[in-house]
Amino acid sequence: MKAVVAGASGGIGQPLSLLLKACPLVDKLALYDVVNTPGVTADLSHISSIAQIEGYLPADDGMKKALTGADIVVIPAGIPRKPGMTRDDLFKINAGIVQGLVQGCAEHCPDAYILVISNPVNSTVPIAAEVLKKAGKFNAKKLFGVTTLDVVRSETFVQSITGERDPSKTVIPVIGGHSGETIVPLFSQAKPAVKIPEDKLDALVNRVQFGGDEVVKAKDGAGSATLSMAYAGYRFAEKVMKAAKGESGIIEPTFMYLPGVPGGDEIAKATGCEYFSVPVELGKEGALKATNIVKDANDYEKKLLEKCYEGLKGNISKGIDFVANPPQK
Repeated sequence: MKAVVAGASGGIGQPLSLLLKACPLVDKLALYDVVNTPGVTADLSHISSIAQIEGYLPADDGMKKALTGADIVVIPAGIPRKPGMTRDDLFKINAGIVQGLVQGCAEHCPDAYILVISNPVNSTVPIAAEVLKKAGKFNAKKLFGVTTLDVVRSETFVQSITGERDPSKTVIPVIGGHSGETIVPLFSQAKPAVKIPEDKLDALVNRVQFGGDEVVKAKDGAGSATLSMAYAGYRFAEKVMKAAKGESGIIEPTFMYLPGVPGGDEIAKATGCEYFSVPVELGKEGALKATNIVKDANDYEKKLLEKCYEGLKGNISKGIDFVANPPQK
């Protein structure tokens, strides 16, 4: 199993690379970034684990060397928002970075599972899909938007109510997108069942939707959620790799192009969104089946979903439009 981290020197990329280096499922690990990759690689190469590690910069066909033969590519590449930058400025830069990396995947590892972490996921996954479609290499079952951090936050934040010693033992489906009000945790479908007092529900949902702001504030302008995101990205990557190696019954929410996934059409029709995060069963070929849990949402959650659909449609269009009409340089 060859894993690649594209954007390996960044705030998410470094801890994610560390977790993958330590993972017994990974035989080869290739790191790629535009700066600092040799240093990160040298540091991680001293860890006594199975994965053989290589690091590449853009020079000397670095991207090609990193991606060739990859089974799974995780993309946390991008820049954080700097003072004075608008969200639109940030979008154009990160969208362009993802576009270039996915183009590389289309050319050098078209059969790899591609996991997109780079924000805004609601737009970068449609960008990735459009790039792959143009190259004639699009396989909807193998392109995933990583929304696992929203799931991890839901599990963690509900612990104060459940008192469960291990928060990851509570399975909470989180659906929709991966920003603000597009994130919809379905606490009514938690397993085991969770009883949330009515007076605490609004605050809990808001905390899951805007948990990232807590971290930005606590880091006082020096960054965003990088360590928790690396953990979440690793958790999802590990599940994809386990499924690729034949383990069955693995289900995890992820943001996908629904019409290309079995069971997805029904959800796309119900939500009016072609891209949406729902629990997906993973297998050797990637996504085996999308589960329609939208229909089981309670009245409170249905109101959250209405707002989600509205925001998500605009985000998706923005991504598709970016590839169709590239911004002038």
